[in-house]
Amino acid sequence: MNSTVLKAPIYVRAHVTLFTHVKWRESIYDLFESSLYRFEMTAKWDILRAWVVLSRPPFHSVGVLPFILGGVLAVSLDGVFRWDIFAWGASGVVLVMLATYYAGEYWDFVEDSLSNRFGVSRFAGGSQVLQRGLLPRHVALWASFISILFALGVGVILQLGYQTGPWTISFGIIGIIGGFFYSARPIRWVRSGLGELWIAFCYGWLPVAVGYYLQTDRIVPLLHLLAVPIGLTIFNVILLNEFPDYESDYTAGKTNLTVRLGREHASHLYLFTSIGGWGTVLFSVRLGVSMRVFWFYVPVLLLSFVLVVLVLRRQWRDRATLEKLCAANLLVNLGTTIAYILAFMS
Repeated sequence: MNSTVLKAPIYVRAHVTLFTHVKWRESIYDLFESSLYRFEMTAKWDILRAWVVLSRPPFHSVGVLPFILGGVLAVSLDGVFRWDIFAWGASGVVLVMLATYYAGEYWDFVEDSLSNRFGVSRFAGGSQVLQRGLLPRHVALWASFISILFALGVGVILQLGYQTGPWTISFGIIGIIGGFFYSARPIRWVRSGLGELWIAFCYGWLPVAVGYYLQTDRIVPLLHLLAVPIGLTIFNVILLNEFPDYESDYTAGKTNLTVRLGREHASHLYLFTSIGGWGTVLFSVRLGVSMRVFWFYVPVLLLSFVLVVLVLRRQWRDRATLEKLCAANLLVNLGTTIAYILAFMS
């Protein structure tokens, strides 16, 4: 009887110990599995976020807005507009810009690495995604090639499927030549002193013309007049964005226009280009564009004038102030395009 009494607690304790041990192992396994899942989800989210930063979505507005203006002109001047053609065309514009940005990240790797040492800027020095090791460098180049292939595919769909006109694919190829080879070797427009002019064309005349051409299958003289101030303002965006990277570009031998001229002379060029933008907007009103564009443009004109004064006073010497100048300078470009869009829509 005593032995039975003594054995019972030992038996129970053994099972309890085994039960506890199994539960403990299951708990550890569940904890490990849960941690691994959270790690995988975090890693996937970080990769996705890195791709978004690498793609620079805020800077797509400088190409999409002029394209929208072209579509608005098609409605205003010709009374025609097709949303499916517009959607395909806009996707093609974005793909060409993606090819441009990805190529820049790959080919400007050295300059952007140096730029990060001199000081981080949201408007220069690239996204720093490759420099921080968030994505391998080679994926940017392959993403650029893939974007080009998809952009050409969109051109084929529009020209052959929607019969948008014989220049559709050609316009896309011109955009690729100007954008992709802005940074890509062996051409590398950015080191020739012509890169800024290519950007003025590809983000000024070209998207406005394509937005209108895809809807109407023609180009009208008014397009050239409207594209000039947009091209001049995006020229100034690129010019001023080169100021934060001046030391790194000079060190790496990236002979863009600001490096060639020096920031002092580049400031004077900024002045003359700004005056050209003001004058062409006002000139477009004299040649028949609605007076409404002037009233929409007045705030942009005032902002641009203040920027010219600050640039001539060498406020760009302070890096924090230069960052604000670059942001406001981008608003001048976007505001000029928006002023025309609102004028033709109202």
